[in-house]
Amino acid sequence: MNASPQATASLRVPVVQLPHGLGLPLPAFQTAGAAGLDLQAAIASDEHITLGKSERALVPTGLALQLPEGYEAQVRPRSGLAVKFGVTVLNAPGTVDADYRGEIKVLLINHGSGPFVITRGMRIAQLIVAPVTLAELTIVAELAPSGRGDGGFGSTGA
Repeated sequence: MNASPQATASLRVPVVQLPHGLGLPLPAFQTAGAAGLDLQAAIASDEHITLGKSERALVPTGLALQLPEGYEAQVRPRSGLAVKFGVTVLNAPGTVDADYRGEIKVLLINHGSGPFVITRGMRIAQLIVAPVTLAELTIVAELAPSGRGDGGFGSTGA
């Protein structure tokens, strides 16, 4: 299905399909309410990548983007791969900056109990395009109090 989500705005993003990605469809929203575009593995059709337990690999997508200034792309895990196989994006979310023009690659890791085989065209991650807010950090003597204070790492419950 090549549906598009009910977004508040649309954004044209120029994309170059690199030679090893030719023949693969461009990333697409899989449902009308999806926020992420599915990225596919752009490896040769007669090859595969096998991730053993605890192994990681940088998987090519065959795509390079020209994000507009003021935007980023995030590479996030696919929940299906995580729940079924224990495979996820190691540096989740990976950040693609607006001034980056190289190939998008996905750093996958296998936390599963057995080997995981990646083949050409397999949907391996999601790509989310989002606006960037540039924070200006300002030194202050103290922070305003809050109900939570400095409690972290499970301080609000299990």
